Amino acid sequence: MTAVQGTDVDITTEDGVADAYLAHPADGLPHPGVLFYQDAYGIRPHLKSMADRLAGAGYTVLVPNVFYRTGRTPVIDLPEFIDPSADPTIWQRIMPIMMSLTPEFIDRDSAAYLDWFAESPLVADGPVAITGYCMGARLAVRTAAAFPDRVAAVGGFHGGRLVTEEADSPHLLAAGITAEVYFGFADQDQSMTAEQIRTFEEALSAAGVRNTCEIYRGAEHGYTQADTPSYSAEAAERHWDALLGLLKRTF
Repeated sequence: MTAVQGTDVDITTEDGVADAYLAHPADGLPHPGVLFYQDAYGIRPHLKSMADRLAGAGYTVLVPNVFYRTGRTPVIDLPEFIDPSADPTIWQRIMPIMMSLTPEFIDRDSAAYLDWFAESPLVADGPVAITGYCMGARLAVRTAAAFPDRVAAVGGFHGGRLVTEEADSPHLLAAGITAEVYFGFADQDQSMTAEQIRTFEEALSAAGVRNTCEIYRGAEHGYTQADTPSYSAEAAERHWDALLGLLKRTF
């Protein structure tokens, strides 16, 4: 692992300014870019530590605050250890913000994030990779489908609601994806059932997308997030092996 530098940056979008956390090798040289999509809890110390670990493997990592229309980080105040069962108001506050992030907003914002990568001297030329967690996995699918020539790989972990009855269900975007895709699903996750996982994998395969979809047995939704009760050290390390393997194949 190399030395890492972490800084806060602002990204101008069509709708305003998104604050973001940037982590990159401290050598100041250009490295392959990774767009890191947050979970619902947003940018916080744990998410920054994940970005730092990824940067230490040789990547320039950008973690945008996708809820910037509501406010800068922290969008809502959260405890150091996030346990919605102990404080039900956490989800009461987060859900309206999540619902306000429409597909149109996601597409416009992702264009700005990708433009930032293209313009940064810290990012190597060429397409980027995306990794997304929980709701971030949905954003990763949308971005890869909207910009197939700019996204080379997608990693999604404990993603939920990737298959719905809605016209904008993420699995319906599979035909637009040219990136290699890896998804690690939690088998203890009501937001992505075994049937929905099969439907998602079948949609990717039918569209000719290079994909690997694995089920992490005994893992819960949010298994990578060490500041929540859902964390599993074993599943989290498995996720790191899978993600770094994907990036190594990609770059």
